[in-house]
Amino acid sequence: MAITLTRSAHAAILTAAVGAAPHEACGLLLGTGTRIETALPTSNVHPEPLRHFEIDPAALIAAHKAARAGGPAVAGYFHSHPNSLARPSATDAALASRDGRIWAIAASGVVTLWRDGPSGFEPLSYRLKDG
Repeated sequence: MAITLTRSAHAAILTAAVGAAPHEACGLLLGTGTRIETALPTSNVHPEPLRHFEIDPAALIAAHKAARAGGPAVAGYFHSHPNSLARPSATDAALASRDGRIWAIAASGVVTLWRDGPSGFEPLSYRLKDG
């Protein structure tokens, strides 16, 4: 099953990646388990942002509160690999929570999607849609 990624979310991921370089960009994917409506960039609060990312906890909490109030759900997360490939790194695999959420990874102008499943990251196909 392909994930639907809005063109605006795709563009936001790539813009955040370029804007944060040489640091890793990061943010939240808002929507459902099959449709990503919005990519919301957040601050990378990791002490070593050149090689790691940590989504600002305040932004994550605010997004979950907004979802409980009827807003879009937190479907997953995104980050960039400024000096690597658009696939999960060994660090990503070690730190993943295996919660079934979607991860988008941007590198060299490419965005890939992955499901953080119980057995590790599974690649996902996606199609871009307007709106």
